[in-house]
Amino acid sequence: MINWFPGHMAKTKKLISENIKLVDVVLELVDARLPASSRNPLLQEFLGEKPLVLVLNKADLAEKEETQKWLGFYRQEGYGAIAFNSLQNKEQNEKKKLYALVKEQAKDELKHRAKRGIKNQVVRLMILGIPNVGKSTLLNNLKGRVAARTGDKPGVTKGKQWVRLENELELLDMPGILWPKIEDPVTGYKLAVTGAIKEEVYDSLELSLWLLGWLGQNKPGRIAQRYQLEEEQEDVDVLEALCRKRGFLARGGEPDLEKGAHILLAEYRSGKLGRVTMDVC
Repeated sequence: MINWFPGHMAKTKKLISENIKLVDVVLELVDARLPASSRNPLLQEFLGEKPLVLVLNKADLAEKEETQKWLGFYRQEGYGAIAFNSLQNKEQNEKKKLYALVKEQAKDELKHRAKRGIKNQVVRLMILGIPNVGKSTLLNNLKGRVAARTGDKPGVTKGKQWVRLENELELLDMPGILWPKIEDPVTGYKLAVTGAIKEEVYDSLELSLWLLGWLGQNKPGRIAQRYQLEEEQEDVDVLEALCRKRGFLARGGEPDLEKGAHILLAEYRSGKLGRVTMDVC
């Protein structure tokens, strides 16, 4: 079972609870490949009745039809929901769609202010999500410049920071946070293969074999197409064949399974195995 809840996440939990009252709308980023598994159940205890916009980020790595199904599902649940690829969605109309969703969710609060004679119409957001889901990249995209450090590893954002997006929007960025115990082992594997959990916590070889098994059962043909390998064999035999194909050999000519595992995980995460949505709506 994969679990990871370092000290800074406990501090983040406290930060969220202390600052949630300062914002009008919560922007929750989830991985479009894991629209359910990448939602943090801890957040619900903080949000209460706070309006929520769900951003299915990294949509370019997920299957389009499944993403549309998930958007429909969440909209039926009453959330604002939008698919986004923060690395490429640089056109103003994409940002405007997101801003419009935010302001729609904040309309009751804005009406309440107007009735009380408050002229301030600035909508304050809090951006939340699990590690490595793309919060800093999205923030930089919306801001139009590098406003926060980004990285392909979890744990880049270390503290809270306010960022002005436009005249009527301010955003409070928070570090990524997982939950203390991931009860479902499959959820743990899904989070690990998408990069939400640090490499130090799991065994890369074991995780790569799980990924091969999952792809073989749910997306047959992906491995054969990418690596020109026979899929109808044991997962460890597939990984050994991949190593030999790529020339990943240890002393004595034996397959370097660790290197093969790292390459397989990296190529899955970068989309080289095609669009894959692991959570089915």
